[in-house]
Amino acid sequence: MIKLDQKEYSFLFSKYEKPVLEVEPGELIQASVVDTFSNLVKSVNDKPKQVPRKGPNPQIGPILVKGIKKGDTLACHIHSIELDRDYAVSQISPMMGGLQQTDLTSMLYEPLENRCFIWRRVGDEFVCEGHEEMRCPIEPFCGTMATAPWMEAISTLVPYNQGGNMDVRDVCAGNTVYLPVAVDGGYFFTGDCHAKQGDGELCGTALEIPATVVFSLEKAEGMNAKNPRIESPTHYMAVGCARPLEDAARIAWVELIRWLEEKGWDRMLAYQMLTQVGEMSLGNIVDPNYSMVAKIEKKYADVYLKK
Repeated sequence: MIKLDQKEYSFLFSKYEKPVLEVEPGELIQASVVDTFSNLVKSVNDKPKQVPRKGPNPQIGPILVKGIKKGDTLACHIHSIELDRDYAVSQISPMMGGLQQTDLTSMLYEPLENRCFIWRRVGDEFVCEGHEEMRCPIEPFCGTMATAPWMEAISTLVPYNQGGNMDVRDVCAGNTVYLPVAVDGGYFFTGDCHAKQGDGELCGTALEIPATVVFSLEKAEGMNAKNPRIESPTHYMAVGCARPLEDAARIAWVELIRWLEEKGWDRMLAYQMLTQVGEMSLGNIVDPNYSMVAKIEKKYADVYLKK
């Protein structure tokens, strides 16, 4: 196993970032990820908007994978996510969140106050400090995961067609994430671990926490992803990232139909089947792009699986 000890983190998904590691396909990688506040928020008295961080969602990477070429699909197998701290941080932030004005949604009222919340780990739950009636189970995942775009550099706050800040709970241990590759080597990034998050990440900040992630990277043979895909033991999934929200949903459904076509489905039959058994969940409604996840259970999808 390769242990990545990265001192400086990236705040852009970019092929112009200096690679921190080059690996053989399938090699196990262990990396420590700091939280979205660069581990600088430590109490409810801190103002997350005022801490001297360089930017949101610090990333490990870029990691280059030998043999990966532009046009391939990169598979990230997430083997484990272990939380590195006994508390998580969340906040209500001015000019961010699903229920207040932002620079993309103008309204004639004052922004909400900047308020910090500390959630302490108690056994298999997190409990909100000072509000012990508020508690939730531990369900860790990586909020960000991406390959670098071909030309531009994209903020780690943004979800896009190669991943990014999707905030999708299915990017978790035991699942495989498939990402389009636009640059030789892939230039893989990940970070922004969450201990728990609801659909939509409504106020804009989940239970933010540092973690140690173990994963491996390789080419997904025979796959031609145009948008992120996720495979769990029970489901095939596709992620659409866009504004407005309905366009993100449409992208996800089309990508899932494309995946089913790769497995032998006729397009119209896949469209009809998803109408009856398809599922959809919300990644986020707070970022510069929104994210939606289209899903189908494998018991329905594999009936036309190519042998």
